[in-house]
Amino acid sequence: MSPASAGDAVSVSAGAQNEQPLSPDAVALDDFFEMSLDNVCVAGFDGYFKRLNQSWTRTLGWSVTELMSRPSIEFVHIDDRDATLKAREGLRDGTWLWDLRNRYLCKDGGYRWFEWRSVSDPERGLVYAIARDVTQQIETDERLRKARDVEESLRRQLMFADRMASVGTLAAGVAHELNNPLTYVTTNISLILEAVNAPDQRGDRANLINDIRDMAQEAHAGAERIRKIVLGLKTFSRSEEERKALVEVAPLLDLSVNMTANEIRQRARLVRDYADTPPVWADESRLGQVFINLLINAAQAIEEGNFEANEIALSIATDAAGRVVIEVRDTGHGIAPEHIGRIFDPFFTTNPTGIGTGLGLSICHNIVTALGGHIHVTSVVGQGTTFRVILPAAQRRAQSNLPPSAPLPQQVANAQVLVVDDEPAIGASLTRALRHHTVTAVTSGKAALALLKEGQAYDVVFCDLMMPQMSGMEFFAQMRSEFPQMAERVVFMTGGAFTPKSHAFLDQTPNKCVDKPFEPQLAREIVQDFVKSRQR
Repeated sequence: MSPASAGDAVSVSAGAQNEQPLSPDAVALDDFFEMSLDNVCVAGFDGYFKRLNQSWTRTLGWSVTELMSRPSIEFVHIDDRDATLKAREGLRDGTWLWDLRNRYLCKDGGYRWFEWRSVSDPERGLVYAIARDVTQQIETDERLRKARDVEESLRRQLMFADRMASVGTLAAGVAHELNNPLTYVTTNISLILEAVNAPDQRGDRANLINDIRDMAQEAHAGAERIRKIVLGLKTFSRSEEERKALVEVAPLLDLSVNMTANEIRQRARLVRDYADTPPVWADESRLGQVFINLLINAAQAIEEGNFEANEIALSIATDAAGRVVIEVRDTGHGIAPEHIGRIFDPFFTTNPTGIGTGLGLSICHNIVTALGGHIHVTSVVGQGTTFRVILPAAQRRAQSNLPPSAPLPQQVANAQVLVVDDEPAIGASLTRALRHHTVTAVTSGKAALALLKEGQAYDVVFCDLMMPQMSGMEFFAQMRSEFPQMAERVVFMTGGAFTPKSHAFLDQTPNKCVDKPFEPQLAREIVQDFVKSRQR
């Protein structure tokens, strides 16, 4: 279609008096316009259509006269007008337009999606265009997108349900793992209280102090063991939303061992062989789910009652390609050759009915594959099974060349510290830990705000994230509104009861957040950092 012949056709369609018969070229052009199943048009730089074929009427319901009587932009969906006007301006220099999609309003109130191919003739001030109706394609794509979103949501929920089922399976063992250290923690604390309240009648103060020190160290070790088990529960019960980060494999595998220890110790010796490896880029809870499933499978493959003869071996290494390789090997009953090819199929299981869902290994395969890795299994009946997880390595963050910080001296710059936590014992313990500073502890956000409104100023504010009546998030929002400089000094504390709202809040808030329980030394270092920044 040449610009000249198009211009002749425009003068006819625009209602001009035809004083000469149409040329053969013009007749051919008329046929082309009306035969095309696409919407063909000629428009002027003034924003009005100059010629339209009948496809426009079939597509939109407007008559040709109605479409030509108003500026064409009035038929464009209001949300697409800016992009359309910008594209129109770009056509004024004679360029082609290939990438515009917009919605045109139908006479019945609906709209249709058009994909445009256009070229302009700046000398005549005209644009020649074909608009293909792609509404069905876009609606199909949108339905597919929604279906994929639903599928992804169901997949996340299924993974989460399987993770919770694993935690449920381990619940009795986890309770046992908690109760053992809790027994000697509480016993030692009770004995310390007895010793303090009723000193040794023999008056041997040195022995008394040594006994108290030993009991306190045992209680501390037990509390640390409990903390690690609770950390495992926090990690593996995290919401189904994926949150990728750099993950060190060895500590996560050890957390998984802590969760499954009761299952393993009844059946086999545990052997570890960990080489130093780079971290991997993964969601910690999902990768932990892989490890827990593999450990449970290894334990269930070994009959109880022959602990010394059986072994579950864990190894972490780096292969020749620099990938991180994690192996879980057991000396159990093995997998039959006819089953080995189906081991990662959903709902396939060799366990008796009622034991497991048959989803664990399928989910492990999906998680590892989504991380760009591979999971393989080798097995010999009667000798055991080895699962090998291979993951791409990530770059470890640059390490500081500074030496580790030494314990702070007793005499440090004094700081004004506010502790906001609904547990009074936490406020009391932080007050003792920070005894070289001036500490005020309150049990609600409202009480803390009242102090700030009285004019009290603090170098650091330790605030619990989840509290009744006024959460730490709500307290922080009010602080940021009324005391913006003070809000920068808030350090959040959390016991790990995260909600989607609290996750989003922490992601969007630059303030430091520490997990409970934490060592007194960490609190002292945080305060000292704020004191140093105050002195600059």
